[in-house]
Amino acid sequence: MGKSASENTPPVGAAGQVIAHESAAKHVSGEAVYIDDMMAPQGTLHAYVGLSSVAHGVVSSMSLAAVRNAPGVVDVITRDDVPGIIDIGPVFPGDPLMVGLGDTVEFHGQVLFAVAATSYAEARRAARLAKIEYTQLPACLSIEDGLAAKNFVRPAHYQRRGDARSALPKAPHRLQGELQIGGQEQMYLEGQASLCIPEEDGGMLVYSSTQNPTEGQKLVAEVLGVDLHQVTVDTRRMGGAFGGKETNANQWACIAAILARRTGRAVKLRLARADDMRATGKRHHFLSRYDVGFDDKGQIEALDLMLAGGCGMSPDLSDAIVDRAMFHSDNAYFLPEVEIAGHRVKTHTVSNTAFRGFGGPQGMVAIEDIIDAIARDRGLDPLDVRKHNLYTAKGNRNTTHYGQLLEQEVLPLLIERLEKTSDYRARRKSICAFNASNQVLRRGLALTPVKFGISFTVQHLNQAGALIHVYTDGSIQLNHGGTEMGQGLYTKVAQVVAEELQVDIEHIRCTATRTDKVPNTSPTAASSGSDINGMAALAAARKIRRRLTNFACEHFAVSQEAIQFSRNCITVGDRKFSFADFVNLAYHQRISLSATGFYRTPKIHYDRETATGRPFYYFANGAAVSEVLVDTLTGEYRVERVDICHDVGKSLNPAIDIGQIEGGFIQGMGWLTSEELAWDDSGRLATVGPATYKIPAIGDTPPIFNVELLPDSPNAEATIFRSKAVGEPPLMLAISVWSAISDAVASLADYRVHPKLDTPATPERVLMACEALRQGST
Repeated sequence: MGKSASENTPPVGAAGQVIAHESAAKHVSGEAVYIDDMMAPQGTLHAYVGLSSVAHGVVSSMSLAAVRNAPGVVDVITRDDVPGIIDIGPVFPGDPLMVGLGDTVEFHGQVLFAVAATSYAEARRAARLAKIEYTQLPACLSIEDGLAAKNFVRPAHYQRRGDARSALPKAPHRLQGELQIGGQEQMYLEGQASLCIPEEDGGMLVYSSTQNPTEGQKLVAEVLGVDLHQVTVDTRRMGGAFGGKETNANQWACIAAILARRTGRAVKLRLARADDMRATGKRHHFLSRYDVGFDDKGQIEALDLMLAGGCGMSPDLSDAIVDRAMFHSDNAYFLPEVEIAGHRVKTHTVSNTAFRGFGGPQGMVAIEDIIDAIARDRGLDPLDVRKHNLYTAKGNRNTTHYGQLLEQEVLPLLIERLEKTSDYRARRKSICAFNASNQVLRRGLALTPVKFGISFTVQHLNQAGALIHVYTDGSIQLNHGGTEMGQGLYTKVAQVVAEELQVDIEHIRCTATRTDKVPNTSPTAASSGSDINGMAALAAARKIRRRLTNFACEHFAVSQEAIQFSRNCITVGDRKFSFADFVNLAYHQRISLSATGFYRTPKIHYDRETATGRPFYYFANGAAVSEVLVDTLTGEYRVERVDICHDVGKSLNPAIDIGQIEGGFIQGMGWLTSEELAWDDSGRLATVGPATYKIPAIGDTPPIFNVELLPDSPNAEATIFRSKAVGEPPLMLAISVWSAISDAVASLADYRVHPKLDTPATPERVLMACEALRQGST
């Protein structure tokens, strides 16, 4: 008996379909509720913090009398008022909750005390009344100074294959160089914010704008000196995060929780933008130094590479971030003889932290700079040099320098496709002709690839849990350990459940991420949110489907083959039930309609002693072609066209994936072009708002912006419905913009000199690079 058309119709919003983000309408209408929008309990206090005004020094006196006596002030706390632990370092110690009298300040903007008052304005005004004196100490503010002084937050790590130092002198050609890679402010729309509400028996309910509710729960409990089960962290959504709320959200939740415990009243803490930027970590800036040997075609034969990450005053996540930079310092290229050194440099600046890509972008920029330098030295099109160096199974050139085999070869075909669809060769010829006839305006073109490893490099974080309740009316409540920061995770995971249970997505509600529903969760980071939480939700949904199937077999005395799940229906033999009617029937027969699911990523491992292993479950791939126009007399430029082909496997939601690619690209473009962090000589951050820190605006979006998802490319690994991660990899596609600017500048020397162009490539730096080439300097 054939199926009707309605039975063949998939559920609305099932995996693979284009549907809107679950909060899209609320985002644009203003109805979406963030921490500062919540209806706080009556009598809620507002907290603010006092920040240090030196980069390095001992607190010699701290007078807070004026703060305590200020209008509206209810409580003031210092380090000595913390009932539990003081150090809230997420992995290694070094991050004090507050710095007290006699302690050493390690950066300009470090928290000294906190005040709670009856209004936000009163708390902020009161915090400015403190009188603090310091015995100043010498401050180390640059990577070079930190390297020279051998100041490190963690030991160096090394990855080696072969003997690069012996191979280098044997190479036909050899180059040395260095590159400064700038940092980046996360610039999330919603700043750091927490609301803590004391509960009976010493409990604490924490609403936090955090990517990592479990870590927030753990640290709030330890700061209060209570067990973890007394603290619940709730995160419905964040107004952006980008890594800046993976560890940095914890401090504000802990401070608000202490004040809430002391006063017995709810306490909200929200930082103003300038203080948020001063007191929270950014993307690590890096220094790259290289010595590379290569043949006539530009194929790399040996590489000695040093990567030094500017970590700031504490370890935070720097060990893993510099590791990931090292893992990605090959990008898409086989390095036969290589030595990579990764240094974690301490400076007296805010401790740098996670940011989209987590060190990977810095490693990729370093190798792409080397590829461009080789191309200029050989007088070759950089694309040809890139293609000569690509990983390939031919000749066994498909194993990374840390020993991971590339099991799915995607990039050669992807690049070939993009080269054709973007008309790269004809445009290259046209641009060369344009540049030959223009003294001032120069065009640049670049095609750069991305190979990005997917998994947490800290193995135990590669796990996730989920909880599903099916109610007797057929509606479904879904909860999992991932957090929603605008990237569409809640939507994608709901689509997974809709697919498995064959119900329309309108019947599924994804509730706030809470530590009392799914415990011991990993942060939503490393592009793994959909991978691990989707698989955990699928496991829970399959449990429920299996129970319903087994119930149908027993209750109706039929085989499993006679049972079919179709759109909002369950068919048992020749009887058809709506999903709601069937689960109601199951309930009356005492069948459990609630299930948990768990997932842990298989196959991954890494041995730091040997610097070998498989740290990534798989690789996400993509490539971008960018074209720019540069005014060589001012250094100003614009991006005129971008073409992207990106591999997301079998997409869970093509619309959301394309949105992530577009947004990630623009954010990466900002990092590499306009977003310049600047500190003055005292160590004070000078770029503390949009007036001085320039993120891309809509006018910076390329007028021609073509994005394609690579067709027919399911993940070779058994990921959620064979999809691939899309959160972080697109950011690195923007390296093509920086490389295109360098290409335009190189035309001033007939493409035979590689410009010195540190990132971000601001107009000032572009102008200096142009002048250096005009004057014959390298």
